[in-house]
Amino acid sequence: MSDVSAQRTALTEPADARFLARYTTLRLGGVAGRLAVATTAEEIVQNVREAEGRAEQVLILAGGSNVVIGDIGFPGTVVLVRSRGYRVVAEDADTVTIRVEAGEPWDDLVATTVGNGWSGLECLSGIPGSAGATPIQNVGAYGQEVAETVTAVQVYDRHHGTVDEIGGADCGFAYRSSIFRFSDRWVVLAVDFRLTRSPLSGPVRYAELARALGVEVGERVPLDRARAAVLTLRAGKGMVLDADDPDTWSVGSFFTNPILDQAGYDLLRERAADLGEPPAWPGTGGVVKVSAAWLIDRAGFGRGYRGA
Repeated sequence: MSDVSAQRTALTEPADARFLARYTTLRLGGVAGRLAVATTAEEIVQNVREAEGRAEQVLILAGGSNVVIGDIGFPGTVVLVRSRGYRVVAEDADTVTIRVEAGEPWDDLVATTVGNGWSGLECLSGIPGSAGATPIQNVGAYGQEVAETVTAVQVYDRHHGTVDEIGGADCGFAYRSSIFRFSDRWVVLAVDFRLTRSPLSGPVRYAELARALGVEVGERVPLDRARAAVLTLRAGKGMVLDADDPDTWSVGSFFTNPILDQAGYDLLRERAADLGEPPAWPGTGGVVKVSAAWLIDRAGFGRGYRGA
């Protein structure tokens, strides 16, 4: 066992707080050069500015669910985002807009919105990580994505040294993408979500979820039923984190579903005729989204496949 691996197995001494394995869902990560815990948006900004003033590299780490850190660790400053909570910033008879701190655990937030009778996030249940991470890759699952509800993102602009607000329409949302992805310019401080006051979910768009609920695609169901069904489906795939079950320690699903034009999809169906109908969902502009999981499985890499 390497020295780093041996040290990682005993995370009890105060000095071990810098071991990043403590903060990632894969339980991986060596020592941070410097570790700063930020419990407010102001502390996030302060710690980033101070690290930059020391000419150090900066890693922003919140839920740790979409990152792989090696045993070598991180030589600069790791800012642990631990801001919590939300507040209502606008409301009317039909909607409520909440501003959620970047470090708020995502599934806790979804559970809260469902409990309050606010529709819009229920199909995103069980996704690990923090609220501040969701606009970065436009998190989505089971027919919903945050681009549908995000109205603004509060950010620290590292290029200009300013705290700004970026409207939802200016976030460049696309399939699992936004202006924040692949850029270290902006540090997300909080996110505004506009949700619908309703005891019912949005229209169920995902066929697998509709089958699990026993309804037709397009129907609505009580919010708590939608959340429970999504959690059951995710758990059946080992995608609901359980601290006591190492099989759930993952970075989640990192494959994106290929987007094909109609001609490309027709060609896929022709070539895969003996493998069954490729699962697909129509998109805007005549495009078709095809299941990456189905393609990987039919390529010979089924669940549980181990390389040589």
